[in-house]
Amino acid sequence: MTEKQFETKVKQFLKSHDIWFTKIWGGGFQKAGIPDLLCCINGHFVAIELKGTNGTATELQKYNIKKINESGGIGLI
Repeated sequence: MTEKQFETKVKQFLKSHDIWFTKIWGGGFQKAGIPDLLCCINGHFVAIELKGTNGTATELQKYNIKKINESGGIGLI
């Protein structure tokens, strides 16, 4: 499954459960390594880095997920 296909499924799931989320689009004016989806689930901050079947997270993405978890949020790859 490609990352885009997986992203579509995750977003459909979040919508079907009435969960607030926003998609982060990387670009030249944005900090690098921010997870793909930022969500608020039952009052909890959740950041999701999406990867397709053969995708792997970069060291910066892993670092950011680690810092989110250390800060009391929930970071997932």
